[in-house]
Amino acid sequence: MRPTADGHRTVRPAAEAHQHHTVGELVGQATEQLSLLVRQEIALAKEELAEKGRRAGKGGGLLGGAGAVAYVGLMALAGTGVAALSLVLAVWAAALIVTGVLFVVAGVLAMMGRAQLRRATPPMPARTIDSVKADVEAIKERAHR
Repeated sequence: MRPTADGHRTVRPAAEAHQHHTVGELVGQATEQLSLLVRQEIALAKEELAEKGRRAGKGGGLLGGAGAVAYVGLMALAGTGVAALSLVLAVWAAALIVTGVLFVVAGVLAMMGRAQLRRATPPMPARTIDSVKADVEAIKERAHR
């Protein structure tokens, strides 16, 4: 702090406080800070991509489950469900009902898997990209001062 003409004390601006640093020191600090920033952005991108990969894995698993249920549905079509329903309905009606129910289950699983895959794409680290853009803007702003 320094006194003004009227005797009051004021806080020294940050620019005056750092005027005693050499250009080499300032470049060294900037390089160190930029290096730290890049490492942090890379870590954020890795974390974000891992999260999207987990979602894609869940979606793929659900789609695989849908395929398995559809396959089992086709096998069960000739099995127990048809035989049980054929006691009260015509055989063709029993087979149609069992087939319809199994395909509805497969459709629900497929829609759930598709929703998981959509949430995982595009596999770009959106938060990291936004953060890097903000960093670039801040650097540009400071460079113009």
